[in-house]
Parts: sequence; C-alpha cells; structure tokens
Amino acid sequence: MRLAHVALWTRDLDAAAAFWSDYFDAEVGDLYESRNRPGFRSRFVKLSDGGALELMAGPWVEAALPAERTGWDHVAISLGSEAAVDTLAARCRVEGCLVSGPRRTGDGFYEAVIAAPDGVRVEITS
Repeated sequence: MRLAHVALWTRDLDAAAAFWSDYFDAEVGDLYESRNRPGFRSRFVKLSDGGALELMAGPWVEAALPAERTGWDHVAISLGSEAAVDTLAARCRVEGCLVSGPRRTGDGFYEAVIAAPDGVRVEITS
C-alpha cells in the first residue's frame, strides 16, 4: 500500500499551484473543471519523489479555519538536508510565509514551518 495523494481545498487555485511550483519545484498538471459539479476546479501537483497533491477549489470553499482543529493539520515535505531547510526557510522569511524558523524538535526532526496560500501549514524537514 502507498498513499496516492493528499487533497487540499483552496480559495485561489492559481496561487496554490504557483506556491507548490515555486517553492517545491512541483510539476503542475492541467486544470480540471467538473461537468458534474459546477464550479469545482482542481489541479494535481506532483513532487519529484512521485508524491502528489490535489488542489481543489469551488465557490463554496470558506476561509481557513483556526489553525488547530480536528482533522489534518499539515503536510511535511522532506528536502533531504538541513542546509536545504535553512535555504528555503530564509527565502520564506524574506517573502513573508515563514511561520516558524528552523529548529530541532524534541523527537529529533530538523524542520521549519511555512504557510501556503489559505494558511495551510507545510513542514519542511531535512
């Protein structure tokens, strides 16, 4: 078994796709517009390791909920090294989307947290 993809709702499909492309060099797929559910649009983004995210939008999508709630909390992307985490965290600090800077967690991870569009948190790990 393996995880096929994770889906994220967004209010701005283009901004979300650009985020994953710009920060993670993800390959952004073609726009899908549903004929069965008017207003539903999505795009898949594929990461270099083969992992995928489905970015979904529709006029019914509400603004982000509070950061801590029942359900999925964040996506973690391994960048492969502490230097890569430091580099992307520094870029995100300048560009205003760094939530928390690089640190070693109590369970041994080296990570930083950045915010994707709509406030979705992304952990970047070594």
